[in-house]
Amino acid sequence: MANLKAIRDRISSVKNTRKITEAMRLVAAAKVRRAQEQVLRSRPFADRLARILQNLQSSMRFEDLDAPLLDSREVQTITLLSITGDRGLCGGYNANIIKRTELRFKELEAQGYKVDLVLIGRKAITYFQNRSYPIRATFTGLEQVPNAQEAMGIANEVLAAFLSASTDRIEIIFTKFINLVSSKPVTQTLLPLDPQGIASADDEIFRLTTREGRLTVEVGQVENAEVKLPSDIVFDQSPDVLLNALLPLYLENQLLRSLQEAAASELASRMTAMNNASDNAKALAKTLTLDYNKARQAAITQEILEVVGGSAALA
Repeated sequence: MANLKAIRDRISSVKNTRKITEAMRLVAAAKVRRAQEQVLRSRPFADRLARILQNLQSSMRFEDLDAPLLDSREVQTITLLSITGDRGLCGGYNANIIKRTELRFKELEAQGYKVDLVLIGRKAITYFQNRSYPIRATFTGLEQVPNAQEAMGIANEVLAAFLSASTDRIEIIFTKFINLVSSKPVTQTLLPLDPQGIASADDEIFRLTTREGRLTVEVGQVENAEVKLPSDIVFDQSPDVLLNALLPLYLENQLLRSLQEAAASELASRMTAMNNASDNAKALAKTLTLDYNKARQAAITQEILEVVGGSAALA
């Protein structure tokens, strides 16, 4: 009976765990949909801003521009901006970014550059602080669906570092959202800015929708909406004033999009991890139930044999 009670307790514990993981899966599914919708809403503005900068720069190619954010100076110090989450239970999401950041750090150091870190998310901060990496700044407590105010705070930090020449190049490492079951860590150069070729015509959009009560992903294409400036346009401001006003806005927008992509990837990874955990708990509960029934049947059979044996002895 003691063995039966232990199995019953374990079945109860597994079922309770499955309720928790299922609830976490549903919460992550609702939030990842919001995060993806936010990415889709911000994409048209980002694409048009990039195209305007591209046309503006080409229209002013004969001008003597003074745009510090476009300067490509000799690189001595490189800053890696790494985006992870504040929480776990999301599969390999955090571990993949930490591993990629660590590999990139060692690769740049081997090439003779001085490297430091700007860390976003408690998981990355804990990991790299415990290993005494040089850390320039840290950010935690961001919303699960990032907003422009948070992106502005991070942009101000990296802008100050780049404009003060304390760093010559800033690379951002984040997880690019592909679909609900797939994402990949990517590395992009954040500063110095180069708006050429930012918006590719074949860039895919993955829309999270519902069909027949189930979540599904539809793949679309970015509309190639060309934004052209008139050839005879006259600017009231000087070219460097225009660029220096637009480029920080472009930088903030790129950071916001990276944060949104990372947030959607984290939520999708958590949803997948909790779905797998729920399935495993269901399978384990089924196996334990079979074991419980076998043990119970064996106990009943043993009791019957004892009764029959006792009756035979009395007779």
